[in-house]
Amino acid sequence: MIMEPILEIKGLRKEFKGFSLKEIDLKLDRGYIMGFIGPNGAGKSTTIRLIMNLLRKDGGEIKIFGKDHMKYEQEIKNKIGFVYDENHFYEELTVSEMKWVIAPFYKTWDEAAFNKYIKKFDLPLKKKIKELSKGMKMKFSLAIALSHNAELLIMDEPTSGLDPLIRSELLEILSDVIQDENKAVFFSTHITSDLDKIADFVTLIHNGEIILSMAKDDILDNYRIVKGGKEVLNSDIRKIFVGIKENQFGFEALIKDKNQAKRKLGDRVHIEKPTLEDIMLYHTRRAQNA
Repeated sequence: MIMEPILEIKGLRKEFKGFSLKEIDLKLDRGYIMGFIGPNGAGKSTTIRLIMNLLRKDGGEIKIFGKDHMKYEQEIKNKIGFVYDENHFYEELTVSEMKWVIAPFYKTWDEAAFNKYIKKFDLPLKKKIKELSKGMKMKFSLAIALSHNAELLIMDEPTSGLDPLIRSELLEILSDVIQDENKAVFFSTHITSDLDKIADFVTLIHNGEIILSMAKDDILDNYRIVKGGKEVLNSDIRKIFVGIKENQFGFEALIKDKNQAKRKLGDRVHIEKPTLEDIMLYHTRRAQNA
């Protein structure tokens, strides 16, 4: 039996004044983490708000757990854990009081799971929300998400503004979560180094368009940074690059196909592996210059 994708988006469109999402397609299967990357203003949060039906789409289709995200909204949201960059808790309540406000919204609330995560994350039940650090608030959001047996975690810039230690801890938690192959994580961020560690797939969005969406290992295996002297460059060579930076000493460029780099440039250049950040920057810079 073929499992349906946990999240499937086809031809998603949304028009704003001065910005539009253009025919977004993406697919996420159970058991995987997808990194959703792009510069600020690329359309990441808009896409997430459309998935969560917080915005009305102008066209296209969004299916979650194989069901229409609007028609089955309540049933779907019961099985989604949503972690924002900014949390929306009542600041004057304690952690324990806030939990009692949230728990009744979920049919599958698991008190034992909540207590397990409270201990694991070292969260103080009697502290007011406003007294928690940003990292603690993020852990509380995650504890809530994981305590109603959410199958899909949707995270909007969850590590933004967190110190490296807390970020690392959160990434470990997500790696643990995904050991359950029935779950999936959709992780929107502009901090690509987080995804180097945990993502299985990466989708890059820029100016409301999907630039690439593929397995992270395939991206890192195929793309290459090429460095060399300007004498190597001609119009044919320039065409094979995703993007190029030049200065008086030479050039640095990104190429999609390592074999093409070897075939066309041979020993005349230095070839090295890029990071996801390199790939994002070259693609988005190219789009701006196009």
